Amino acid sequence: MKVKFEEIIPDQDSSFRILLSPGLNDLYYWHFHPEYELVFVEGASGTRHIGDHISRYEGSDLVFIGPNIPHLNFDYGVPVSCEQVVVQMKEDFLGKDLGRMPEFEKIHQLFEKGRSGLSFYGKTKERVGNLLKQLKSVSNFEQLLLLLQLFQDLATTNEVEELHTKPSLNNSLVKEQQRMQSLYRFIEENYKGKVAIADAAASVHLSLAAFCRYFKKVTGMTFTDFVNQYRINQSKKLLLQQESVTDACFNSGFDNLSYFNRVFRKVAGENPSAFRKKHSTL
Repeated sequence: MKVKFEEIIPDQDSSFRILLSPGLNDLYYWHFHPEYELVFVEGASGTRHIGDHISRYEGSDLVFIGPNIPHLNFDYGVPVSCEQVVVQMKEDFLGKDLGRMPEFEKIHQLFEKGRSGLSFYGKTKERVGNLLKQLKSVSNFEQLLLLLQLFQDLATTNEVEELHTKPSLNNSLVKEQQRMQSLYRFIEENYKGKVAIADAAASVHLSLAAFCRYFKKVTGMTFTDFVNQYRINQSKKLLLQQESVTDACFNSGFDNLSYFNRVFRKVAGENPSAFRKKHSTL
């Protein structure tokens, strides 16, 4: 059973990522990532497969998954639509200094226990689930406050079960994760200029043909599409800082304005001018 490495990029102007009802019930998505993940599922019953733990949840589920623990998407095989909220964050998403303040000691202990997986039930599941459903309707700052509130709740409840799962630490998975991290670093360092596929392949010691097969298998995208998506994310940040469309184009690595507009529309669903105008009025 091949496990897939998932890259997680935080939401715009945020230190974490929030996903609502990903809708992957037709996809067997057995994957892992170095980030923590808090999952709430409501309105369905399905399989909870986390590491070597396999059980069934009924009606709803609330689980906290530690770094590098392989897990299956919670809606896999679920025949009905269900509501999901997924929050993904690094352990130090609060910052190394802030996260170590004594006021966060209980939350720090929660993250330590979460390394082997935790399942919550009873009133805690209901209470925290309701908080999670509010996340997307508030500002980034309010999202952070809500997360702190619900993490403190999870850290102090007795309605919790340890799943005793283990992270993926076999050599092949570690090697794959390190390779992808090297590639992300390569793109981050070079996206403003010409990013040659041959140079990317050489950076992880693969032939060009082997690299193209590997990258498509791991990410589901071609290398060119992945770099373009990364550049569009960078251009969005620049547009939110009120840079002109032309400046955002060239400062994010594109060298052709019409091509930038086409790619932006393909990735974002709207042209960069509309994106800039919409967000400048918020």
